[in-house]
Parts: sequence; C-alpha cells; structure tokens
Amino acid sequence: MSEKPLAGAVALVTGASSGIGAATARRPAEEGAAVALVARRRDRLDRLALDITQLGGRAHVVEADISEPEQAYQAVQDTLGELERLDILVNNAGIMLLGTALHSAIEEWDRMVSLNVAALLHVTHAAVPYLIDAATTSPRQVADIVNVGSTAGRVTRPGSSVYNLTKFGLNGFTESLRQELLVERVRVAVVEPGTVRTELVDHLGEATRRRPSDRSAASSRCGPRTSRMRSATS
Repeated sequence: MSEKPLAGAVALVTGASSGIGAATARRPAEEGAAVALVARRRDRLDRLALDITQLGGRAHVVEADISEPEQAYQAVQDTLGELERLDILVNNAGIMLLGTALHSAIEEWDRMVSLNVAALLHVTHAAVPYLIDAATTSPRQVADIVNVGSTAGRVTRPGSSVYNLTKFGLNGFTESLRQELLVERVRVAVVEPGTVRTELVDHLGEATRRRPSDRSAASSRCGPRTSRMRSATS
C-alpha cells in the first residue's frame, strides 16, 4: 500500500472546535498528517482529537485565544514543541456579527477585526519561518498557508460592512503574501465559501440570522455560486 500523501507532515488548524475548522482538520489527518487543533473550547477539541486518533490519525490539542497576540504565538510554539515541525497552516478562525453602522456596537466591530484579521496576522507571522524551513526539508518540497475567507470578500451588502472589511482585507493580504512566499516554495491560497451551516450564525439575532440563508436562497434562484480558490500553483 502506498504511503499517504501527507505522511510526516504537520498541519495547524485554527478555529478547529467546530464547523469548517473541525471538518478541515479531519482531512489532513486522513491524508497522513499530524494535526494541531487550535481553538478556545477545550472540550470540543478533545472530542475531535479522540475522533481523529480512533481513526488512526494523530492530533494535538492547543487551547488558545488567538485574538491575544501572545497566545497566537504560543500556539505555534506549542505545535512545534509537540509535533516538531509545521508544514501546513489553515487560518480558519473567524466570526460574523452583522448589523448596520447605526445599530452595531463598536465592541462587535472590534471583535471581528481582532479575530478575523489580527489573529490571522499573528499566527501567520509566527508560523512563516517554520513553513519556509519545512518547504526545504519536506519530501513534498512545499509548505502551505490556506486562509479561509468568504464570498463577503468580493460582494458587499448592507449590514455587513465590517465583516466585508475583514474578508476583503484577507484577500489582499493573501495575494501579497502569495507573491512574497512563492520563491520560498510556500504556497498561499484563499478559499471563499458562501453560506455554510455552521455555528458562525449562532452569534446573530434571529432576524439577522435569517439574512445569510435568504441571500443564499435568492442566489440559488439566479444560478449557482461556487467557492473560489487561488493559489501559487494549480
């Protein structure tokens, strides 16, 4: 039987306690990678780690609030200390708090910028030197950064201005970083899902919670919308 394609690699996934993050963490584990699961909810991470290990994978739980710079840095160091390298970084952690400028609390705006932008920057900054090193020592001869964005990084609507700000900014950061790290053999990509049934909408009020679903229903009547992915290589 041939070796799994990610055998020997290590992936770090932020926001791994639920939704897209939890689903994403399972995939590299299935492909042979050891996976660092990073989020605040230890109980959720422990259950996911157990699922992965019972299926023959390897998982390491890192309980951290990566909106705090020191904890973001330490999450990377904890991963290196336990799993000894870092080949793949998936920046998935994020929050969506919708509301108009007139009716939104500034604390909600701060929270989105802190998790959707600042946390991603801190984790990425801490990880980049080790990803470059991994690209030179890995049998694959590459490393990867995958940033989970949104179709909200390309389409704006009333009530989502700051969420749009964070996702448009993520796109710009990803593309510039892709150009910088191409020569280092670190591939940088953004994945842009539309509305997904996850806990992301649980932070919204009932009326606001219906908006993403309503938009998706309207979009489906007009034709399909697909996620987009851009990377250094095809």
